[in-house]
Amino acid sequence: MQIINANGAAIPALGFGTFRMNERQVAAVLPRALQVGFRHIDTAQIYENEAAVGSVLQKSSVPRADIFLTTKIWVTEFAPKRFRASVEASLRRLQTDYVDLLLLHWPGGSNVPRKVQIAELNDVRARGMTRHIGVSNYSTAQMSEAAALSNAPLVTNQVEYHPWLSQSAVLARARELGMSVTAYYAMANGRSARDPLLREIGGRHGKSAAQVALRWLVQQQNVVALSKTANLDRLEENLSVFDFALSDAEMNAIFALAEPQGRLVSPANLAPKWDGLSTEEDPWHRLIARLRSWL
Repeated sequence: MQIINANGAAIPALGFGTFRMNERQVAAVLPRALQVGFRHIDTAQIYENEAAVGSVLQKSSVPRADIFLTTKIWVTEFAPKRFRASVEASLRRLQTDYVDLLLLHWPGGSNVPRKVQIAELNDVRARGMTRHIGVSNYSTAQMSEAAALSNAPLVTNQVEYHPWLSQSAVLARARELGMSVTAYYAMANGRSARDPLLREIGGRHGKSAAQVALRWLVQQQNVVALSKTANLDRLEENLSVFDFALSDAEMNAIFALAEPQGRLVSPANLAPKWDGLSTEEDPWHRLIARLRSWL
């Protein structure tokens, strides 16, 4: 497994995500995910499956020290009187003394000042409840603000990222800050698996379109990708993205798929004002579109 090093954290480049998986699905699929080699597991308080994740990890023969476990604090728990208690509750559900990475789930949805949120995040880290801290769904300005407020380094910003959504601004800022970007929704609600270009590129490598989408992500500097499936047969397929490489032309052709309205996840009261020019205005997009035409 490829490892991403970001501000002191060693993060497996491909993680198993549990968003929209109920406890029964987690109990059925996660043991097999561990068996085939996944070691990075992502959950969240709002997913309501931490207890199932914890039960699987507790029963697994894989040592806890070999697992990189992430959870996220929901926006209703940001106040000082609730923050640490919510993390303690997560640890009880996960049946562990610590998580490897603890994230603030969304920048909106709470009246608690960001300075206070970051201070609470640092406090639970100092208490040993998490080894690393980070954020999720933050804009570049919010990333910079959070990093400046934090005593401990932030190691990732978990955001939606797939071929139809450019995250060039977030990627550039994360690299300036020494952070990684963790990509969720890599399959873009199934669009990645159906896309003709990704299928064509996959055909050249003996891979599926979905594998090409994941490879495109993990081949980028300091990008971690979360994969998710309830299909046991697809677990090994999703993990098999480290035995081939995309050419520069193939990478650029996939970059050029980005669309102005490519974002799929933007809840009204939680999301920030997102970064970025429209793809038509972005000179980098114009360049890679030209490169794509040469394929």
